[in-house]
Amino acid sequence: MAHHGKQRGVFTKIAKSVSSAAGHPATFMAAVAVVVLWAASGPIFGFGDTWQLVINTGTTIVTFLMVFLIQNSQNRDTEAMQIKLDEIIRAMKDANDALLDLEELDQKELDRIKKTFEQRAKQAGKKRECQADSAPRNEASEP
Repeated sequence: MAHHGKQRGVFTKIAKSVSSAAGHPATFMAAVAVVVLWAASGPIFGFGDTWQLVINTGTTIVTFLMVFLIQNSQNRDTEAMQIKLDEIIRAMKDANDALLDLEELDQKELDRIKKTFEQRAKQAGKKRECQADSAPRNEASEP
């Protein structure tokens, strides 16, 4: 079982490195250069089927592999953020502990809770407006 943990650690390192490199401007420029070189080589290969197959196959393979690596990184980032948010909720004195496991609920339940919070936000907005309207005004400071 320890062997799988080591493999997972290596995969995580590779996924993080590739995801980081994929978002770098130099990587984008390298990809543009490959496409430009491929396009420039078109006349040499007569714009044939094999010439087209090279770019199609290459981009398909890269895209296929990148989907898994980026998804792995995104899953880890999301989970880490969820843990941090859970800790903030847990640490707040008046926090609603029922919110700690929202990611486990189905869409219908999430929508119901969202509506509840939207209603609370509207009520808080009305309360602020009432407080602002009833606040004493300093006539001397107004132009």
